[in-house]
Amino acid sequence: LVISCSLPAQAEEAGPVETVDNPWSIDGWSIQTSIYTKHFDPEPDHVNDQNLIGVEAHFRNQWLGGLAIFDNSFGQPSQFLYMGRSWRLFGSEYWHFKLMGGLLHGYKEPYEDKIPLNQLGVAPAIVPALGFRYKWFIAEANLGGLAVVTVTAGVRF
Repeated sequence: LVISCSLPAQAEEAGPVETVDNPWSIDGWSIQTSIYTKHFDPEPDHVNDQNLIGVEAHFRNQWLGGLAIFDNSFGQPSQFLYMGRSWRLFGSEYWHFKLMGGLLHGYKEPYEDKIPLNQLGVAPAIVPALGFRYKWFIAEANLGGLAVVTVTAGVRF
């Protein structure tokens, strides 16, 4: 009887295990598609329909990681694998600025020189974006170098 009474007391002393919020735990996901593209200095070979599908994992610490699959400005299948960070603008819960950096693949002959540092078929890329989010809806304007802006829309869950 003494042993059976002491076991529950020991279990209570241990109590529940405290969990510390991991800043790198995933806070949500988003899926987006391109809805509008505008080249600043259009060329006859430019395509304005990117057919972009992007998936992002959003972490608790405002960092994110993603993959975008799309047709580049010349209609070639391309991929952008990236990490980035998002900041609220002006303390707003709706507006944000996002900066992504990663590896861009898909610019092939005869357009491989249209992006810098593409000697191996993969080039580093930095993409800034201005975004708006309301509940589950998200829209962003993404700047592709000094050449193009692409507007995306999607959902966050």
